[in-house]
Amino acid sequence: MFDDSLYERQANRTLGQTLYGGADIGECLTTASRIVPGDAESWHREWTRAADRVYALAAESADKGHSVSAREAFLRAANYYRTSYTFLYGVPVDPRLVTAFDRETDAFLKAASLFTPVIEPVEIPFEGTTLPGYFCRVDDADEPRPTVIGTNGYDSTIQEGYFAHAAAALRRGYNCLLFDGPGQGRALIKQGLHLRPDWENVVTPVVDYALSRPDVDPDRLALVGWSLGGYLASRAASGEPRIKALIADPGQWDMLDALKGFFRTLPAAKLDHPDTLTDADLQPYLDRIMANPSLRWSIVQRAFWVHGVSSLREYIRVAAPFKLSTVVENIACPTLITQAENDPIAAFASTFYEALRSPKTLIRFTAEEGAGDHCEIMARSLYHQRAFDWLDEVFAV
Repeated sequence: MFDDSLYERQANRTLGQTLYGGADIGECLTTASRIVPGDAESWHREWTRAADRVYALAAESADKGHSVSAREAFLRAANYYRTSYTFLYGVPVDPRLVTAFDRETDAFLKAASLFTPVIEPVEIPFEGTTLPGYFCRVDDADEPRPTVIGTNGYDSTIQEGYFAHAAAALRRGYNCLLFDGPGQGRALIKQGLHLRPDWENVVTPVVDYALSRPDVDPDRLALVGWSLGGYLASRAASGEPRIKALIADPGQWDMLDALKGFFRTLPAAKLDHPDTLTDADLQPYLDRIMANPSLRWSIVQRAFWVHGVSSLREYIRVAAPFKLSTVVENIACPTLITQAENDPIAAFASTFYEALRSPKTLIRFTAEEGAGDHCEIMARSLYHQRAFDWLDEVFAV
């Protein structure tokens, strides 16, 4: 759809949700054709235009009692609204981003009410506030079911989590609990909560909520994380023994180790002790970042906002505690690690795998099978086949 690699990745991310009802191929292609590559304004305008049109179709079907058509169209509208604000990330928060997020949430809630059983919006108590979530049930029975908790990454939401985790889980007889933690979705956009490394302390109240429900089997509770969630879920499993299975998509390691390739001309001692870095040390790297649209969006717009920092030096400092090397020995549950061939954040998947002492499996995905990109985004059916087949076997023991 685009020669611009950043725009192509994000467009494919939306297109990849077609399998689970989050997009239509023609709608994506015609929307992309109206966007000027590299122009965030046209990106926002055209995806909003597509979302508004599909939302109107959904409302018309709902008014006439066509609940299936309405549900399907509301799901697509929600995903298009999410797509529309991707390149508005940053501080100060663009009011158009907040509006688009609210429309995304509204469209998804309307779809959620049309499922059988309905997808339940939930509020999970957390450190004096609440985290938003959805509980997706297989059926109306209160019998305990195997349940998957879905963890997002840097820039996803619980609405997108339905397509990433829940739809495939429900088809296989698993409940799915989705939540936005600090630095994600509503927790970031509306509550101002920033990302933190100690995800075990974030997930513990989420597990508390899950296990308060009669329809959750405590012996078959899995945690899955995609994108940066591959780190977050793994960190959570190191400190939350009630998690009985872990899926890291992809496997990751220490955040600073992942950054060292970019900062390779800096003395290693300075990266190992970020407080010794100066703005002068980092200016050449900041210049490179600002000159590269993909890096500028990933780091200055997205990561700075998500972490609540305003400089490259602060970013490196807050990245340092995002470690698995110091806690990996505490992961006791069976673990599945994925590694897609061309996914740069999966570079340390093998390192994580080798360090694990729990029962473990590493699955590699290739470009030849159409699954070589970040989070296997264009082959999610293949990813879900392999991931849930593994999980079925773990919980069958």
